[in-house]
Amino acid sequence: MRNTKFILAALGLSALAGCMETDGQRALAGAAAGAVIADATDNNALTGAALGAGAGALCDDVGICRRAY
Repeated sequence: MRNTKFILAALGLSALAGCMETDGQRALAGAAAGAVIADATDNNALTGAALGAGAGALCDDVGICRRAY
């Protein structure tokens, strides 16, 4: 059951990543995703939020979140 929560959270939150336009919005969504995923996997939610915020803020700099059009 724990893996199902993790997979559903990852899919749902990754769909939101394409809607974000600024680094701040992506960082906020990343923090939420990181906290949810960390909690679902019995890890520290604060650490997950911090890592998720960093990943969200930097994802367009490495070309992951860029729109194709």
